[in-house]
Amino acid sequence: MGEDQDVELGRSSGILLHPTSLPGGRLGDEAYRFVDWLAEAGQSWWQMLPIGPPDEFGSPYRTTSAFAGSPALLADPAAPVSAAEIEDFVGAKPYWSAEWAHFEGAGALADQVRFEREWTALRGYARERGVRLIGDVPIYVSDIGADIQAWPELFSHGEVAGAPPDPLNANGQHWGNPLYDWPAHRATGFRWWVERFRRTFEHVDMARVDHFRGFVSYWAIPAGLKTARNGHWRRAPGAELFAAIEAALGDLPLIAEDLGVITPAVYRLRDELGLPGIVVLHWAFGRPPTSLHAPANHPENAVVYTSTHDTDTAVGWFDSLTRKQQAATGLDPAEPNWALIRMAMTSRARLAIVPIQDVLGLGTEGRMNYPGRTYGNWGWQYHHGDLTPELAARLRAATEDGRRSG
Repeated sequence: MGEDQDVELGRSSGILLHPTSLPGGRLGDEAYRFVDWLAEAGQSWWQMLPIGPPDEFGSPYRTTSAFAGSPALLADPAAPVSAAEIEDFVGAKPYWSAEWAHFEGAGALADQVRFEREWTALRGYARERGVRLIGDVPIYVSDIGADIQAWPELFSHGEVAGAPPDPLNANGQHWGNPLYDWPAHRATGFRWWVERFRRTFEHVDMARVDHFRGFVSYWAIPAGLKTARNGHWRRAPGAELFAAIEAALGDLPLIAEDLGVITPAVYRLRDELGLPGIVVLHWAFGRPPTSLHAPANHPENAVVYTSTHDTDTAVGWFDSLTRKQQAATGLDPAEPNWALIRMAMTSRARLAIVPIQDVLGLGTEGRMNYPGRTYGNWGWQYHHGDLTPELAARLRAATEDGRRSG
């Protein structure tokens, strides 16, 4: 993939913040200020959620295109675009650009030219300040998006995506995304996936692979059912898919999102590919001492999070515990978020990621997403001025104490 993908994951740390959570929810001045703050705070990474066009509820995990950038992120959506620029863009992105224009209509390609301009400038600015970007590849796409319209033969019919029942979700999770016809993908040499990862690494330096277990086996729900209870497991291509991607693009820096009910086969594929998995400090307490989330058990080849976009914030989680449970954690009840931040920074895991809500010490009001809930997600934003020099200095100190700076 070239120099941009020559990423060596050393001991480092970063912040999780989707661009929609910037003040105003767009790129532009606030994005540049955030990069400056990251550098001041000694952070090496800015992690974000998928940057494709979200669905009608704001979810970036049900994107209407696996390839297009979201025009809603544009700081200057009216910036001039010439016919020559559009022609050059189509020539450089022949696999998907015409299909996106057909789906989205007039102005779609001009918006993509604008997106490339703004994103490329921001990424370059971040790199000059020692900050690199971590993206997110959602395993599924929208059931009403451009991909299923352009390549219907690559998707199966009669079943939809979701997750099985678990202790937190008695009915499972009914996502409703279309599932892949894996034999059809295999017949093309997994071309759609190759192009999808190629596109991802035009924008970021590393990528989290969402729902990694779904590349080994996935939960298929008969169409028409309202819950995921009566779904069943189906096999996915696993190593064969990633071998095809690597053959085309080289060795890509990926993170395996391996949370949930995970089987030995999923861990085997993760380790065969040499990918870091994920541990979350909320789950380090009140669980068996063998839990991978407990700091004593963190592998070096892992990414440790204080919390994630799918969980409550550190403060919200701590406040939800009983007094007895809080005491058992051993965390400072006055600032449990900073106790977890220090724990993450000193973890054996090579990369530590902290959602900005945990740096700010926000409670449940700062939560980004409630899995399984359709409404009321994805809208949180911090305010201009929240990220102070004092917060940057405190985070830098914790980072240096964990030997992660630089």
